[in-house]
Amino acid sequence: MPTVNSVLGPIDTASLGYTLSHEHVLVTSAGIQYVYPEFIDREGTIARGIADLTQAYGEGLRTIIDVTTIDLGRDIRMLEQVSRESGVNIICATGTWRDIPRVFWTADPDTIAPLYIREIEDGIEGTGIKAAVIKVANDMGGVTPEGEIILRAAARAQKATGVPISTHTYAPERVGEQQVAIFEDEGVDLNKVYIGHSNDTTDTGYLLGLLRKGVWIGLDRFPGGRMPGTPDWRGRTETAKKLIDAGLGHRIMLGHDWSVTLGIASKQAQEERRKYNPDGYLFIMRNVLPALKELGASQEDIDKIMVDNPRRFLEGQP
Repeated sequence: MPTVNSVLGPIDTASLGYTLSHEHVLVTSAGIQYVYPEFIDREGTIARGIADLTQAYGEGLRTIIDVTTIDLGRDIRMLEQVSRESGVNIICATGTWRDIPRVFWTADPDTIAPLYIREIEDGIEGTGIKAAVIKVANDMGGVTPEGEIILRAAARAQKATGVPISTHTYAPERVGEQQVAIFEDEGVDLNKVYIGHSNDTTDTGYLLGLLRKGVWIGLDRFPGGRMPGTPDWRGRTETAKKLIDAGLGHRIMLGHDWSVTLGIASKQAQEERRKYNPDGYLFIMRNVLPALKELGASQEDIDKIMVDNPRRFLEGQP
């Protein structure tokens, strides 16, 4: 049977079960929890992560894809402990988010790609824990020159390892199209590409265009609605149903972009965020899936989106 690397080692993809495609446990900045440990409540994050994911496991969650990279403060031993003690599989990532290190700004993609490859094939930071996803990010304003270097490095690492790419985008500006163009130029199999945060828009023309290119779509910001000009969770759910109705439910995945600790936000903002989404990793299960059924989605549609599609994406199935 096919396997995929988790933070606890290789697991049979048939055991992935209900999977959230874009999540985090801790979000901070590179090295902060090690160099300035008093700045981040690491132990509190671990305890809360275990509690939240244990509760989610009890309601049916089995796997999260944690797309935290080095510049987002990836803490690989934290993920290992939280997974082991909660029972939830955690798939971790290599790659680079928006805080691209300055040393990469003028680097050749061929000097960065081997770093990602090492974390996929040998393991992360000497732990032996291997990444199974390559994360990249481009936001408002589109792909910057340094962002393009990262995309090309990720493309080359993907081709060398077969591990899929997961992107952060700014959908209102159709940034996913720019990412796809670069991946096409690099010769990447677009079946190995996931264009994330795509439900920050209700422009189904844009989304259908991406899907027809052959990529996967991540409708992975729920509840949403807090960024000006972006839809609330009901609008996002309706967009998902439109894609199902267009016959493309086999190419979409859902997630929250949730984190136990969001260290790049103020404490007040973090408190407001928890009030806004008290369900955390369970918002989709408790709210979105029932709403999809009310809109006419079948249980087969939901199983495809939440179980089959993440598995097929990680396996690289066409």
